[in-house]
Amino acid sequence: MPLVSVVIASYNHEKFISATIESVLGQDFEDLELIIVDDASTDASRHIIQKYAEEDARIRVILHGTNCGIAKTMNDGIAIARGEFLTQWASDDVWMKDKLSKQLAVLESNDDLIVWTEMELIDDNGQLMGSTWSDLGGVWTKKSGDIFDEIAARPLSCQTMLYKRANLDGIRWDERLKYLNDWLFCLELAERYEFYFIEEPLAQYRIHTNNIWGNKGAQGEEKQAANQDYVLVLEYALSHWHHRMSAEAKATALERLGHLYHELGQNRKALMSFCRSFAYGPFRSSNLQYPRRFFQFTRDAFGPRR
Repeated sequence: MPLVSVVIASYNHEKFISATIESVLGQDFEDLELIIVDDASTDASRHIIQKYAEEDARIRVILHGTNCGIAKTMNDGIAIARGEFLTQWASDDVWMKDKLSKQLAVLESNDDLIVWTEMELIDDNGQLMGSTWSDLGGVWTKKSGDIFDEIAARPLSCQTMLYKRANLDGIRWDERLKYLNDWLFCLELAERYEFYFIEEPLAQYRIHTNNIWGNKGAQGEEKQAANQDYVLVLEYALSHWHHRMSAEAKATALERLGHLYHELGQNRKALMSFCRSFAYGPFRSSNLQYPRRFFQFTRDAFGPRR
């Protein structure tokens, strides 16, 4: 059996899939399997994938007949993985050649850790954009150890994580969610295990126009759907892990819920979330700095109906 299983979810990335596959196959050790699950791509992705599979026996391929979404795609790959360790990756991003070996070196001392790494940001053409995932993801006070509260406060992608496959123990991507299933997946792992962050960028995360998050983020109906998923994850965390979250994490999550509900036009829920956030963290700078938001929620929630 291979030491590491790599699961790649593929969908319409004909321009990038070759570089992604080669960055996995070009790792500085060979004891791995690469599982590529193509979610009914309509471009040349399947042809490219099958060509690589013919040339390297470590590649296993699943081809969806219809588009099923990222969560089902990842879960299908996990279902056939055989490696002692598991990692998941996107079909438009790239690894450094020593990514897995450096993560495995950390796991030698404690194989229950979830090991993740910094990422450089690159553009359509693979050119460095001069920033990292940490720049994009906001300020993290803690990236190693018990970081459940950190992840509960902001979305985290599981792009670079390497972990023991047996530790999933039923954890899978939530197929009800379209956009933030990887965040909930990370929360499930963080609730059980400690993380270890490698500061060195061992991967490259691509920002491009065909990615709905792109440079401007989701827009229109996509943003509406993403906000709804955001609400579902936060509500799930607050209800299922209330005992696990610190007062600060609850205050942050509830403040975010307030803004999300307001954007979705659910102003009474926005007001309630804001009040609950204030109760958990009355002296948080955001609560003191933006009192007008409270009055806006109050006005919109109890103002005249139209």
